[in-house]
Amino acid sequence: MIGELVSNMLHSTVAGFIGVTAIGVYLVAIVWAALFRIQEGGHLDHH
Repeated sequence: MIGELVSNMLHSTVAGFIGVTAIGVYLVAIVWAALFRIQEGGHLDHH
């Protein structure tokens, strides 16, 4: 699935290439922020 996306991205226009790259970066940022917040909240007392 990822391979097909990258393959299609490489055959796309410049705007499509930039768009898919931006979506990938955005997805990575969301996952990183979620993991960071989970790690930060791990030391809190749960009531």
